[in-house]
Amino acid sequence: MLPVVRSLLPGPTGEPALERHRLEQHYALPPAPARHVRANFVTTLDGAIEIDGRSGSLGGDGDTAVFHLLRELTDVVLVGAGTARAEGYGAAVMPDARQGRRLAAGQLPVPPIAVVTGRGIEADLPLLTPVSGAPQPLVLTTAAAAAQAPDVVRRRAELVVCGEETVDLARLLDELAARGLYRVLCEGGPALFSDLTRADLVDELCLTLSPTLAGPDHKRLIVGQRWNAAQRLTLAGGLEDNGDLLLRYSRYSR
Repeated sequence: MLPVVRSLLPGPTGEPALERHRLEQHYALPPAPARHVRANFVTTLDGAIEIDGRSGSLGGDGDTAVFHLLRELTDVVLVGAGTARAEGYGAAVMPDARQGRRLAAGQLPVPPIAVVTGRGIEADLPLLTPVSGAPQPLVLTTAAAAAQAPDVVRRRAELVVCGEETVDLARLLDELAARGLYRVLCEGGPALFSDLTRADLVDELCLTLSPTLAGPDHKRLIVGQRWNAAQRLTLAGGLEDNGDLLLRYSRYSR
């Protein structure tokens, strides 16, 4: 059951609900092979992306519905190793109806999870637990980390070298595209999102703004190296669900 949400932008306000097909239209992606990198986050009003180390408690039903829809629409889910550990990432399992729509669209029934790491991942990461019907995860890493990967990681994941000593994000996207994974959904963490944005590789940001103040000492949406210049985005859409603002921003066109 999709939540009742009110359309703020585009279109008239005051609509009683966005039905499923309208929600799909709102978040529609360009057809493959057009490359598209979309990031999805939920933050508090003061910019925190977690409470007690997890993001799941921040968003309501609308945010949850958008989270699952974005996964349904994407070719691959991209996530940093730190977020995969903190959030206990496993395979992106989804019900048969969603898998059927993906198959009809020419996609894999379940999108693979692609983990970005410069140092490799642990053998006991939940993501490495095989799940029937789910593709092997991808580990996008360096040549040095790949050479030292434990045997269980080699058996249960596809290791993809995207640089010698550091992960080259542009090369990473090329490696995904070479596997037919053009439409990328980045789910975090903040370091990966910051690096992708600084490299001008993010096409769209889906941001749920929770009406919550987390206070100091929480992780924020952007971390890492200082940028040379601020990044401007264009508001492309807005929905509201029980106080949550479900915002969609696209790359600013000069």
